[in-house]
Amino acid sequence: MPKGYWIARVDVRDTERYKDYVAAGKPAFEKYGANFLARGGAHVQLEGTARARNVVIEFPSLQHAVDCYNSPEYQIAAKIRHEIADAEMVVVEGI
Repeated sequence: MPKGYWIARVDVRDTERYKDYVAAGKPAFEKYGANFLARGGAHVQLEGTARARNVVIEFPSLQHAVDCYNSPEYQIAAKIRHEIADAEMVVVEGI
């Protein structure tokens, strides 16, 4: 079964409250088997418009990735993120 991946590009407006988002998201990530492959750090903009923070999270399957996002646990965290950051997020299936 192919793995699923969250790809998120984020500009954080409130770094202190972003810590609350990370803490709130942890139960969902643990429940759905998330493995963080990239979480911020250095990046090189090659094309298009970049955001300051880039995140790649691996899940056991595409369905796990979608279920994690839609879970009540993650939606608590998402509410915080919506207040303090601008982001684009997609879920993609691995090969």
